[in-house]
Amino acid sequence: MDKAKNKKKNLTPEGQFRLSLDNCSKTKDLSTAISLYESAISEPSTIRFSNNHFNSFLYICSNSCSDPSTKNDAIQFGFRVFEHMGSCNITPNEATVTAVARLAAATDDGDRAFELAKGVGNCGKLRTYGPALFCFCEMGEADKTYQVEEHMRSLGLLLEEAELAGLLKVSVEKEREEKVYQYLHKLRMSIRSVSDSTAEIIQSWFGGEMASKVGLSNWDMDQVKEAILQNGGGWHGLGWLGKGKWLAQRSQIAPDGRCLTCGEQLVCVDIDRAETERFAESVASLAMEREVHSNFKEFQDWLEKHSDYDAVVDAANVGLFQQNFAEGGFSIAQQLVAVVKELHRRSNKWPLVILHKKRVRTLLENAGYRELLEEWINEKILYGTPFGSNDDWYWLYAAVKHKCLLVTNDEMRDHIFELLGSSFFARWKERHQVKYTFVKGEIKLLMPPTYSVVIQESENGSWHVPLAGEVIEESSRTWLCITRQASCESDNKQHASLVEASQVSELDQIAASCHSDSFTSQNGGSLNKCSGLAGKRKERSPSPTPSHSSLQS
Repeated sequence: MDKAKNKKKNLTPEGQFRLSLDNCSKTKDLSTAISLYESAISEPSTIRFSNNHFNSFLYICSNSCSDPSTKNDAIQFGFRVFEHMGSCNITPNEATVTAVARLAAATDDGDRAFELAKGVGNCGKLRTYGPALFCFCEMGEADKTYQVEEHMRSLGLLLEEAELAGLLKVSVEKEREEKVYQYLHKLRMSIRSVSDSTAEIIQSWFGGEMASKVGLSNWDMDQVKEAILQNGGGWHGLGWLGKGKWLAQRSQIAPDGRCLTCGEQLVCVDIDRAETERFAESVASLAMEREVHSNFKEFQDWLEKHSDYDAVVDAANVGLFQQNFAEGGFSIAQQLVAVVKELHRRSNKWPLVILHKKRVRTLLENAGYRELLEEWINEKILYGTPFGSNDDWYWLYAAVKHKCLLVTNDEMRDHIFELLGSSFFARWKERHQVKYTFVKGEIKLLMPPTYSVVIQESENGSWHVPLAGEVIEESSRTWLCITRQASCESDNKQHASLVEASQVSELDQIAASCHSDSFTSQNGGSLNKCSGLAGKRKERSPSPTPSHSSLQS
């Protein structure tokens, strides 16, 4: 304690000034900060102002704008500090501009806030443009708000819920139906569930007169279905469908994905076809850079000729699962075969098993495994990745390119996956990754969810919006079910039966979850019984978009 006191006593005037200013920043004490500033400028030879000093004063001012009792003083003092900074020929940085933009927005001067933000060029952040965007939203200047958003996107800034909700709100207030539709979809792409305040904005639109007037009376259902298929499910993006008043109700979704209010079937949303192609090209491009080019190209050519798969297995991950004990090793009989058999049982199609050639060669030397592996190789069930290669590139590319399920417990957080970016990787994993476990010799596949917790737009024009909030089980999450009243009246006739069907006994729920979300089966006994596993691959014409529904059962 005495040392701390002595240290304070020994501070230079400039050090004492910095300490007092830091304390004002922590406590957001505007009046003390103003007194400190006045004292400092009265002794210019003692205190030399730096960028950090000015930014600290501006930070205190921008935070004091939200308090009506200090707002005017904060604005006046803040602009005075900013002018002083300019007279000292100190270049403002992004933090400076953000604070001053907040001051400008507090005076309802969105134009100045926007010009300030644009002045930092590519250094601008979401917070830099927030003051201008929210100011224009509050002022109801929709076109200027859209200009700010367009500029932010040109810089590669990704808007979050607060910004999108502001844009949605001003679009609703100005009855800009095309923009409302656009921002609902931007919310869908950006966040998984919406806050209560955003939900209120959405409800205000669907409860308004304009929403009941806009929409197609007649539309091409085939075109809508094709658009949903192209988009990966869960939305069509073709505009408002139908006419008439909307009814927005709080609802819940059954474990199988059915809305308990209108009966609409929600889906597990995939990335769209264009994203899938870009994703596959990105994986291939990175693999070519890091693998022997000819090796990976050979795999691509092989895959083009053998594409009739619904699932890809990361064999190393499966075979080495829970084998980190003294007698542990690659478990082909007890684990890998069990996974392959279970996948075949579900779809009547063999998966593609990816395993490093070095491990394949070792297993072939074992007489107990040789017949099985040779059968897998001959039937194009097993592909051995070349020596020196990273098999991650191979199983990931195969799963992406042919839109397959991917059986692995790998969380895909390594640096190679970071190279791919996260814009849609998480969505792809949710739809395609199958995790697994073994319980007392039984394989349990943990299939992708039956539906995605994300805003969904159906082929009949209805909407389902998940609300944010922690839930123990997804079936207890609250959703907004938004339908046209005319269609809702007919849907409500089914409501009683849907609710009754959902109120099954606890034992029935457990049994149902075993069939929908996971499945447990005996692994099939001895290796000799497994050796006849491969049989003959069923000849099927390849589908452009393989269905995973058969694997869910």
